[in-house]
Amino acid sequence: MDAVESIVGHIQALSNSPAELNELTAFLKRAQKQIRSESTRLFSALPQLDPSIHSLGYLFILDGYNSAPNTKERASEIIPIVARFVRTCSANQIRLAPDKFIAVCRNLRDQVMLLQSPMRGVAPMLTAIRKLQSSAEHLTVLHPDFLLLCLSSKCYKSGLSILQDEIYEVDHLKDLLLYGYYGGMICIGMKHFRNALDLLHNVITAPMTNLSAIAVEAYKKYILVSLIHLGQFIPDFPKYTSSAAQKNLNSLAQPYLELALAYGTGRLTEQEKCVQKYQERFERDNNFGLVRQVISSTSKRNIQRLTQTYLTLSLRDIADRVQLNSAKEAEMHVLQMIQDDEIFATINQKDGMVTFQEDPEQYKSCEMIERIDSSIQRIMTLSKKLSTKNEELSCDRAYLSRAGKERRPDFDDYDAAPHNFM
Repeated sequence: MDAVESIVGHIQALSNSPAELNELTAFLKRAQKQIRSESTRLFSALPQLDPSIHSLGYLFILDGYNSAPNTKERASEIIPIVARFVRTCSANQIRLAPDKFIAVCRNLRDQVMLLQSPMRGVAPMLTAIRKLQSSAEHLTVLHPDFLLLCLSSKCYKSGLSILQDEIYEVDHLKDLLLYGYYGGMICIGMKHFRNALDLLHNVITAPMTNLSAIAVEAYKKYILVSLIHLGQFIPDFPKYTSSAAQKNLNSLAQPYLELALAYGTGRLTEQEKCVQKYQERFERDNNFGLVRQVISSTSKRNIQRLTQTYLTLSLRDIADRVQLNSAKEAEMHVLQMIQDDEIFATINQKDGMVTFQEDPEQYKSCEMIERIDSSIQRIMTLSKKLSTKNEELSCDRAYLSRAGKERRPDFDDYDAAPHNFM
């Protein structure tokens, strides 16, 4: 019996009980050199295996076959096979060799990108995440890869499906940074600016000893999205932000801070000067589209400011005060803002007058009550998890040892000493 027959035979014979799978895992690890050297023949033998039954062995063979350089021909051949494997494989078996599974999935990502067909990897990668996760609260190393494929293929809605999960378990900081950055970009693409700000904020304020390039890029987008969504940007960091971020981010995003200052004036001419000055930088950062959205949102912000001062204004007056070309253009802006619930107003078509109104929301509707209740439930869940984590840390020997070493003496640590020794 040659090596290929032996490996296939072991896979077929040892893929049933947990004990057999443990034995198979040990065998496959010992046979990794053979699997790589015979990868082409083993790949041809895959039809003898059922990916749903022989998932572990199937995985090792795919990983061995992927050790060769990617080409378009190989990619076209293997993508449907890997996609089928991911769809049908046993989650329990692939978790016995998670590193192999991750490598195969990441190779799938590279292959679909090589063929310039990232959409082909979206569904398999989402399935892979669900099979690799210990729970829906677990951020896997494949989350960023999935979001990158969604971005590249403009499948933003697919990306949103996973961004709705509440994440409490993170294995690696880089995964969290990329998850927040790519997730923020997906939310920007969907115009979900509030969610984008939350995700980008998590990247900026993540604990880090050295400043990450991901955090720098996230900060630039955070400034722009703040201007678009909030109409302002305040360059203050929360106390829990790392010192590396607090010291360096502003200096590395100076053009964006200058744009924020120009935006605060409400004058389009000032903003256009800033954009012209730093256009090359904005384009190099791939943020010029967002910058243009910032500029276009100026009129909207200026109209919102008018609602704080006036009860009624003509469309002509609005156009003049907001620096629009005509009353018709002002009308289009106002109508869009009314539709988006950004202002509350009515337009009298006869005399072209706009009447600004108060927010009609009384917070009594069933929908609003459900939203408030949902928020309360989320906060309660988070509070319980924080309490549980705090209890775990208070009993963790490694943490207590580290905390004890870093603790500095304090006067309160000592009993008051008598001043008189007599």
